Amino acid sequence: MMNGGPAARSGKLSIGDQIMSINNTSLVGLPLATCQGIIKGLKNQVQVKLNIVSCPPVTTVLIKRPDLKYQLGFSVQNGIICSLMRGGIAERGGVRVGHRIIEINGQSVVATAHEKIVQALSNSVGEIHMKTMPAAMFRLLTGQETPMYI
Repeated sequence: MMNGGPAARSGKLSIGDQIMSINNTSLVGLPLATCQGIIKGLKNQVQVKLNIVSCPPVTTVLIKRPDLKYQLGFSVQNGIICSLMRGGIAERGGVRVGHRIIEINGQSVVATAHEKIVQALSNSVGEIHMKTMPAAMFRLLTGQETPMYI
């Protein structure tokens, strides 16, 4: 959100929220460009009615791995979860493809090399606590991408 912009000033939206409808016009299933056009068309309105679904950007994951002989059931590249084994312990724990791992067992891995992330995960047994967020959101929040304000 743009600092000081109408969305930020309202205090009603949070980063990661999903806008389902604007002024009773559903945005569900519409292409991003169409949604952006609808929002741009509301620039001169004093009041806008939004229907949102709160989606906090950080997801907490709990993987229960009783022994090293059990595969975690996901692949990771540069901290981003690339694939997930259907029915595996990672899927049951809430791991999501396309999410960036930001923390493992209370330790930040934001600036950690790929090999060290893989090593930390490979050697973990018992309850593995991870925090993740959508990779696109991570890139925006860390300045790797520039947001397009509408």
